Parts: sequence; structure tokens; C-alpha cells
Amino acid sequence: MSHIANPFVMLLDANVMYPFRTRDVLFTFAQQGLFRARFTDQIIDEWTRSLIRNKPDLEESVMEQASAVREVFQECFVTGYRPLIDGLVLPDPDDRHVLAAAIKCSAQIIVTENRKHFPSEVLEAHDIEVLGADDALANTFDLFPIDCARALRTVRQRYDNPPFSQAKFLLDLTKSGMPKLAAMARSAIEYL
Repeated sequence: MSHIANPFVMLLDANVMYPFRTRDVLFTFAQQGLFRARFTDQIIDEWTRSLIRNKPDLEESVMEQASAVREVFQECFVTGYRPLIDGLVLPDPDDRHVLAAAIKCSAQIIVTENRKHFPSEVLEAHDIEVLGADDALANTFDLFPIDCARALRTVRQRYDNPPFSQAKFLLDLTKSGMPKLAAMARSAIEYL
């Protein structure tokens, strides 16, 4: 794991792990030290259950990926957050575990596509912001453009069937729900 001097912590919700390309970019940025990712066993279980429910033919692959996440990102798992859950109030009570974990690990950002489930007036009390994956990744790119471009190159080079040219990879990022990240990455295309 590379270590770039970066103090911010992002708690990843299950729904941003669901789309493969988004998950790949998030985990690669984290592995390269561009931010400190955090999540819980409960979040990983939620992600895998959802994916297997919708794509049962991928169960073996999904379980292998979850196992790899547990192995590679051992230090990212938040524990000891459960006592905080009952004291939290959110529009969807099932999301309290996410906020509790974010509080426990002192996350500055919760990365989720369910932003309305985490009202700013609740998060402000804990000095936490909520962002979608594309915004979180684009903000990270803005801070570390060259390092992020190199991390994106790592992602792009994993795909060889078919291989992605730099331009096609940026188009794929856009189609995969990361248009802001793709637009920013265009400025550093030579590093992709």
C-alpha cells in the first residue's frame, strides 16, 4: 500500500461497493493511500447479499471478492461501533450502523448514493459530510491529480479483454457513473 500524506477518512457504504467499476476505483484509490477507506463487516455483508440476490450466478465470484477485501483491507474494518447505534436518529433506521461506524472511526466523509438518508443537520453534529462516489473520487483527484491518474492507470490496465485505450476508459468511467472523475482525469490523460 502506498502512503500519501492524507489524513481524511471515508466510510464506504454498501451501495457504492455494488457497482463493479466504482468499487474497483474506490478500492484502488484506497490501496494507493489516496484516502483511508473504512467499512464494517455489516457493510461488506450487505454489499455481497445485494449483489448475490440480484446476480445469483456471480455468487462464487462475489464471495471471492469479499474474501479478498477482508484480506487486503484488514485495517479498514471498523469495530466497536454497535453501542452508538441506538442513540442515532436517521430517516432510515437501518442506516444508523453506517453513521455509527463513521463516528467511531472519525470519518470525515460517508460515501453513499443514499445521501438523503444522511441529513446534513444530523451529520454536522459529528463533523461528517456525505458524498456520492463520483464526488468523493473527483474531490480526491482534485487533491492528488497525478497520483489519482496513476491509480486509474492501474485500474485501466487490469482490463485486457478487451483492453481499454485511455479515451475508452474515460468513456467507461462516465458510463459507470463517474462522469466528474472522468472529466477531471482527462486533464492527466498522459498518466492513464
